[in-house]
Amino acid sequence: MFKKILIPTDGSPLSAQAANAGICFARSVGAEVVALHVTQPFAATIGFDGMAAAYAITDEDYEKASADQADKYLKQILARADTAGVTAASRSVSNFNVADGIVQAATENGCDLIFIGSHGRSGLSRLLLGSVTAKVLSLATHAVLVYRVKEDKKK
Repeated sequence: MFKKILIPTDGSPLSAQAANAGICFARSVGAEVVALHVTQPFAATIGFDGMAAAYAITDEDYEKASADQADKYLKQILARADTAGVTAASRSVSNFNVADGIVQAATENGCDLIFIGSHGRSGLSRLLLGSVTAKVLSLATHAVLVYRVKEDKKK
């Protein structure tokens, strides 16, 4: 069936929930996992309105902070995979388009499935917030399994 599963994460609790489900799925089918975090380049975060000077951060500072953040998120998935007895590797890539980065990483790492979470938003909230998952679905040439994450309504 599936041999190598890409599990993207943005570090959020909902993303962690999807990653845990992805690891359980990988264990059940005997697949290995590639955990992925996609960062956006510094230029994508500052806009094109000349406001870069207002930010007290350099490209190097941003890249280091992004790498540290990615490492933190990916270590959590690797630890969970280790606990579950699933072989896992991690990758961090940079791309202006997160969905495109996910699809490219799946190809470059020889993955045959992308296991990704979704909030399940619809209507105006989906239109306004966008959906990386929907974009992955439209770009992917690989199989994509969308896991519906459950939001904690107690907050």
